[in-house]
Amino acid sequence: YTILSKVHSDRNVYPSAGVLFVHVLEREYFKGEFPPYPKPGEISNDPITFNTNLMGYPDRPGWLRYIQRTPYSDGVLYGSPTVENVGKPTIIEITAYNRRTFETARHNLVINIMSAEDFPLPYQAEFFIRNMNVEEMLASEVLGDFLGAVKNVWQPERLNAINITSALDRGGRVPLPINDMKEGVYVMVGADVPFSSCLREVENPQNQLRCSQEMEPVITCDKKFRTQFHIDWCKISLVDNTKQVSTFQEVIRGEGILPDGGEYKPPSDTLKSRDYYSDFLITLAVPSAIALVLFLILAYIMCCRREGVEKRNMQTPDIQLVHHSAIQKSTKELRDMSKNREIAWPLSTLPVFHPVTGEIVPPLHTDSYDNTSMPLMQTQQNLPHQTQIPQQQSAGQY
Repeated sequence: YTILSKVHSDRNVYPSAGVLFVHVLEREYFKGEFPPYPKPGEISNDPITFNTNLMGYPDRPGWLRYIQRTPYSDGVLYGSPTVENVGKPTIIEITAYNRRTFETARHNLVINIMSAEDFPLPYQAEFFIRNMNVEEMLASEVLGDFLGAVKNVWQPERLNAINITSALDRGGRVPLPINDMKEGVYVMVGADVPFSSCLREVENPQNQLRCSQEMEPVITCDKKFRTQFHIDWCKISLVDNTKQVSTFQEVIRGEGILPDGGEYKPPSDTLKSRDYYSDFLITLAVPSAIALVLFLILAYIMCCRREGVEKRNMQTPDIQLVHHSAIQKSTKELRDMSKNREIAWPLSTLPVFHPVTGEIVPPLHTDSYDNTSMPLMQTQQNLPHQTQIPQQQSAGQY
């Protein structure tokens, strides 16, 4: 959406009942509402926090949660809408606070909850993932990978993420800040087919005994999750809504029970209608006309004012063209001659003597090299100032 002023325009979203709803409050949307740093060219990275509440109330609806880990990270609204909220627009007021300048920006999020087909899904499974935080699990790519792994071991036709809950909301303890420990997250998914045999392995007596002894159960499909998700199979919950008996009893109205009159709807103030047609034309027609004029001027300059090679050659003197052609021809001939010439090997790369017999080997190119030059290596016969080893003399001679 486009930022219009200090108060953002309303944004409408249409989640489905019984399906996980995730809305990210990106800090980039609100940075333009706050003044930049005083130094030019410095990147603005102000700490921004968000406050969310239902319009007219101090808190959010019961099904909607909000999390923001640090003032330098985005906020996330998430939850699972209920059937009771279908057809009733829920307006959430979102206020952004700049912790450096103490300025605020606000816009409204209108949540229009739609009714989902085949709701609720009869078979629901809740997994506890130990190596994830709730904001990490809410990322679309991570949640998609998890649903893909569940679909491989379950093979349903329809699979939806119903709800995500942090372990801290279930009474879990805050993890120690060592070894990158996570708080854990519960993920509930629903499908339209019965549970697979792999998921049913948790109900085996052997695995139940191992769980009671705080040991890991043996699950055949755990390897499909282990690469990315560490699931605590002892805390998995399988719910089959097809076998549950409805305990709903119709309320018999009698004395002392007031009739249901619905919600109180105060009368709305009459507002004058405003025609935005002229504003729409001014906003679009004027910039479009200016852009068209600039396009025509640029097209005339680029297409109709080109000189071309022929006009350049006509304006250039013939003697200059002849000189240029001769220089190009000579350069091409010199390059062709430099490619075809043979280069003899230097003497430093030729052998001086035979490696087996020890005989002196003459240079291969006697005609192209100077014969008077000495080889780089000399034999013992050619070495000057060679020290003679005294020979052993016969007895009686000194």
